[in-house]
Amino acid sequence: MTDAEQHPPRTVMPIEPPPLLTETFDRDQVTNLRHVVASCATAAGLTGQRLDDFVLAVNELITNAVRHGGGRGRLRLWSQEDTVLCEVSDAGGGIGAERLGNRDRPAPHTAGGWGLWLADQLSDEMVVRSSPTGTTVRISAALGPDPVAADSGD
Repeated sequence: MTDAEQHPPRTVMPIEPPPLLTETFDRDQVTNLRHVVASCATAAGLTGQRLDDFVLAVNELITNAVRHGGGRGRLRLWSQEDTVLCEVSDAGGGIGAERLGNRDRPAPHTAGGWGLWLADQLSDEMVVRSSPTGTTVRISAALGPDPVAADSGD
C-alpha cells in the first residue's frame, strides 16, 4: 500500500461510558466516599429524595463490603443514558444462596441483614453476584423528576 492509499485513522468509541468515580476503600474511607458519591450523583443529575435514597443505598453496600467482605472494597459509579449506576465489589467469602434468595424485609428484632434489603428498596434495580471469592452488587437510579416533589405538587 502506498502513502496515497493509506486510510485516515479511525476513531474508536469506548464500549462503556467513562466512570464518574472508581475507588477502592476500607473502613477509614466510608464517610468520605459517601460524600463523594453524593457529589458525583448530583453532577450526573440525581436530585431530591432520589439522590438521598441512592446515596443511602450505596452507603449500605460499602458498609457491607467493609463489615462482611474482607474489610475492603471497590466502588464504580457511572451514568448510562438516563440512569446512574453503582457497583460495589468485595473479596469476602460470598453470600449464601438462602440469603440471596430471600428479598423479604428482615424481622424488626434482627440485628443484621438490613443492608441488602435497604439497598434493594432504595434503588430502582439491584443485581447481586456472589461466590466464595467475593460479591458484587450493582444498583441503579433513573434520572428524572423526584417522585416526592412531583407528588407534593411542587
